[in-house]
Amino acid sequence: MLGYRITDWDDAYENGGNIPGGTRWPAAWVEPAQQMRTALAAEGRARLDLAYGEGERNRLDIFLPEGAPRGLVVYVHGGFWLRLDKSFWSHLATSSLAHGHAVAMPSYTLCPAIRIGGIVREIAAAIETAAGLVAGELRLIGHSAGGQLVSRMVSEPSPLSAETLARIRHVLSLSGLHDLRPLMHTAMNERLHIDEAEATAESPALLRPVEGTRLTCWAGAMERAEFLRQNVLLANIWTGLGATTATVVEPNRHHFDIVDGLADPEHPLTRTLLSP
Repeated sequence: MLGYRITDWDDAYENGGNIPGGTRWPAAWVEPAQQMRTALAAEGRARLDLAYGEGERNRLDIFLPEGAPRGLVVYVHGGFWLRLDKSFWSHLATSSLAHGHAVAMPSYTLCPAIRIGGIVREIAAAIETAAGLVAGELRLIGHSAGGQLVSRMVSEPSPLSAETLARIRHVLSLSGLHDLRPLMHTAMNERLHIDEAEATAESPALLRPVEGTRLTCWAGAMERAEFLRQNVLLANIWTGLGATTATVVEPNRHHFDIVDGLADPEHPLTRTLLSP
């Protein structure tokens, strides 16, 4: 039996070119996100562009439910740490808001102006800032590169304060990248500048989970094989290190439309994220 070996790492992590109609994203997210921000701002339920640090992109949006929040969901966007910002995803707050949770969405400095380790520290600062504004339990969800960032928050050593860590009820990595070492073989590493030391320090799959961590790794069945492997990888390793983990592969979803469940209050993705 022949073994499986990846020879084209760029193709292994290429999403748009391997998804039919993949070029329609991320533009497809712009209008619904803008409509959501406009509607919530008109109702006085949007606090936009709050500073959490000194960097130009160190800004976050907080969306508030009707009535007192039951807790806070923090959504961290993807884009291979190289592109996009918080403005593309506002409509994904719909489901958490419907269940009474506030939602924070930060932007962060992009590579190559920063290293991934620096982004980890920025996201920690964003979470600390948002947690200081909304009481209650915290739930973290990140997509793609954002999956690495949120799972890194509950990896040892965590960049979060002990007080904030104690409030985290659930972390959900959506099509997350949990081992950075393969990305060292891609052309994008000319801008990411991942080296062995950073991969070791910032890959959740190479770190221990914070005690009491509850993690769900969720991906679409139509994802590239590498994203499916990365999805299983972290949950598998952390189960052996004492975390409570689950792995979900959602049928008929690819790397871009996997996020759509967050706009549906009754979708299993939403139910899982907000489960007690």
